[in-house]
Amino acid sequence: MSNVNEIYLDVFRSLDFHRIKDHPNILIAANFWDAERYQAAKAAYKFMRAIDDLIDDYKAAHKEIAENEKDQFINDVQHWTDTLTGQIPADPRFSELPGTFARFLIPFWPMEAFARSMTYDILNDGFPSLKAFLDYAEGASVAPAAIFVHLCGLREENGMYLPPLFDVGRAARPCAVFSYLVHIIRDFRKDQINHLNYFADDLIVKYGMDRNILYEMACGSPIRDGFRNMIGEYCIVADEYRRKTYDIIQEIGPYLESRYRLSLDIIFNLYLMIFERIDVEKGSFSTGELNPTPEEVKQKVYETILAFKP
Repeated sequence: MSNVNEIYLDVFRSLDFHRIKDHPNILIAANFWDAERYQAAKAAYKFMRAIDDLIDDYKAAHKEIAENEKDQFINDVQHWTDTLTGQIPADPRFSELPGTFARFLIPFWPMEAFARSMTYDILNDGFPSLKAFLDYAEGASVAPAAIFVHLCGLREENGMYLPPLFDVGRAARPCAVFSYLVHIIRDFRKDQINHLNYFADDLIVKYGMDRNILYEMACGSPIRDGFRNMIGEYCIVADEYRRKTYDIIQEIGPYLESRYRLSLDIIFNLYLMIFERIDVEKGSFSTGELNPTPEEVKQKVYETILAFKP
């Protein structure tokens, strides 16, 4: 084992896997970065998570957003994103963010894409097609992932950061979409109970179901063959993005320091572990069935470090 891997194992031993709750895969992976970039990642994801939770929590409590409240939510999203450009004073909780974006040369397009997806959430109830979902994922998943990959790809020279030598949006997209597809399957029951549906309406109908049937299954009624077949189609799409993820990690690897290459391997392997648990034919599709325990996550990270070649 190399000395570099021993250093990563020291970081690994310092982590408390039972206490990492918000975006656990991202935060686990970013722990292997230098401290400054790790704090930048935490600040960006804290900001995005706050906006996302604002909308999802309201929908969970009220099922849908009333027409007379949609404009206020849209204004709230715009207000929050405007703080990053310095157009208006930042919320005290995120006062460090404009400086973080400037120091780390974080592009603004991911936040614009994220805001568009949050606006979609406000104005729409679900997705008419898989294409509509994938378009939404550009902001909901690719955008946060692009910031992560951007921070991975930064170069340092004379105490200053230089931008990555590759297209971070293109690099982030495969793993972001793969992980998001895995995510909506894993959280199927929880999302339905919270009045959130991420499955495409045309596919629901194609397999002989409606949203009421999805909700009933989430609450404990037997899993229908139509649902299994629909999940099978989603898994085929996810597997395409899985293969693309592997290829893109190999492609950009030479442009990354080893600790940042390792962090991409960790995220990919953690979502791959969930993907491999999806049992289309016999599974119950519960979070408990699909979501690894902290000990299982810990073991997977350990195995990833051992297999990593600096």
